[in-house]
Amino acid sequence: MSDPQLRSAIEAILIAAETPLPTVTIAGAVQAPIAEVQSEIEALIKELAEHADGVGRGYEIREVGGGWRVYINQKHDWGLEKLLSSEAPSKLSQAALETLAIIAYRQPISRGQISQIRGVSVDSSIKTLQSRGLIEHRETDQDTGAALFETTQYTLELLAINSLSELPKISPMLPDVGSLDD
Repeated sequence: MSDPQLRSAIEAILIAAETPLPTVTIAGAVQAPIAEVQSEIEALIKELAEHADGVGRGYEIREVGGGWRVYINQKHDWGLEKLLSSEAPSKLSQAALETLAIIAYRQPISRGQISQIRGVSVDSSIKTLQSRGLIEHRETDQDTGAALFETTQYTLELLAINSLSELPKISPMLPDVGSLDD
């Protein structure tokens, strides 16, 4: 049995949320059983996809980063692209993107190991990625004392994936971290 009031409340919560929300968090907010909230989320996803005009709504709900979040419907990206093309985008440099990819595939990994893979200093890229909240120092290597970097939950959200296991399989092309010196 569907509850339109509950579904509307869930939709409002997801629109207002800045980060993906787990089903249990949403259930607590609307004071409803988790199974009922899950059912309403699935119904809402279907409802948005089957909008009466046949085109679909301008947004959709996706499960990413361990929770639910509202995203622009990919069918309508063209409108957003036109809006954003007039603004000066803040893009990551090629060096920062390469550094982020290495960290994503080989984490936890030290600055020295990343530098060895790239063949250049990565200090600037590390600072940029940390300042944007894409990577963080989560642990220290017990043998060398080197800071080990990992991607953040925010990175998963931006990539619209739940886990790094959803990344394309290219890691066999990267050197084994164990063969790198700090």
